[in-house]
Amino acid sequence: MTSKATGPRTGERRAAILGAAARLFAAHGYRGVTIDDLGRAVGTTGPALYRHFPGKEALLGAVLVDVSERLAARGRTLVDRAEEPREALTALLRGHISFALDEPDLITVHDRELGNLTDEDRRTVRRLQRGYVEEWVGVLAALRPDTPGPALRASVHAAFGLLNSTPHSRGPLSRGAMADLLLRMGVAALLAEEPDPR
Repeated sequence: MTSKATGPRTGERRAAILGAAARLFAAHGYRGVTIDDLGRAVGTTGPALYRHFPGKEALLGAVLVDVSERLAARGRTLVDRAEEPREALTALLRGHISFALDEPDLITVHDRELGNLTDEDRRTVRRLQRGYVEEWVGVLAALRPDTPGPALRASVHAAFGLLNSTPHSRGPLSRGAMADLLLRMGVAALLAEEPDPR
């Protein structure tokens, strides 16, 4: 009985710590945040965090590995559930747009702090990201069968750049309006016709 009660609480505590760490790292940079800052952000002391993570570097690694795992798992699930490639592409775009709009701190931390990861955590993040990209590439290959693989991968990375750069600049647009705009732009970008060589 105790172990069942403890599990969810432990998971919730870990999620709260990762969320607070992402916000602080995004706002102040990895080097500008102390373990005491992190502890205060979740209502405890810095040293108490060592029960969950061995240090700040491990916490940064957990933040970026966690989001990479979530994106990769969601990408696989969305593709598996779709009945045809266009539906899969729309689902992938909607899923990534939700991530970009709802968790912009994680995009900031990834872009700015990847170099502060341990070699092992960086390899893990890169491996997970490659798997996520390949889910998109597989869907695009079915929709654009005449386009070479390298061009499809470049298209996916360019689409990520588009989607990931916009959450901080939506201005007066509502979340729903921004999500719809990004979906239309994402579809247009990923399914764009190849330029006429003439």
